[in-house]
Amino acid sequence: MAFRGIHDADSSDSLGIARQTPITLSRFSRYRLQEILRPRQQMKAFMTMWRMDIQIQPYVIRAGFHNIYRLGHVAIDWPLITSLVERWQPETHTFHVLVGEMTITLQDVAILVGLRIHGPAVTGTCVFDVASLCEELLGVIPPDDAIRGATISLRWLCIQLSTPPPDADEVTLERCARGFILALIGSFLFADKKGTHVPMCLLPLLRDLTVTATYSWGGAVLAHTYRKVLPSQLRS
Repeated sequence: MAFRGIHDADSSDSLGIARQTPITLSRFSRYRLQEILRPRQQMKAFMTMWRMDIQIQPYVIRAGFHNIYRLGHVAIDWPLITSLVERWQPETHTFHVLVGEMTITLQDVAILVGLRIHGPAVTGTCVFDVASLCEELLGVIPPDDAIRGATISLRWLCIQLSTPPPDADEVTLERCARGFILALIGSFLFADKKGTHVPMCLLPLLRDLTVTATYSWGGAVLAHTYRKVLPSQLRS
């Protein structure tokens, strides 16, 4: 986590040490929360609903998302998170604390989550036919009630693709792996508040799993965190 101290370089300091500018807690009272945050933990719900089949594990490893699955359910210090949210400044994307400013960096994402921070950007379009895309890359056509805008039901994906047959060929296993990875990153890395649907705009990026592993998923996760997670917590 990057840190930038707030100092007052006073030449009269006999020890030659920059003095810290006094900061009062009133400066941080902009977002004073009334209770400890306890957001839904989508990763735990996902892992309970969808266990990774051993047959698709090589494909998940090839795409670079096996470490994400291995993270499992991580215990989180919610009082600490709440304190940080109260000190988040959306204008500068930094936490204002008594000793200075701190923020989340790409290095944090790479070390803690194990995602690539170099390579092509994770980008695409939301203008596509969901049914046709699912048929091409997942081998199944979703019913109308499983589609919500440019997202698809996580539960429907699980029912259709979570259990490949024992004698499944490579094409079938790769389709099941795409479904699992789509659900994984949609439930954990780019989760929304409800956690019932995942964005289909990510599916074209899973067309070739070897190419998928080259994208800067860590950069996308950090951008998503800045834009969605913390601001939405503050608005709530």
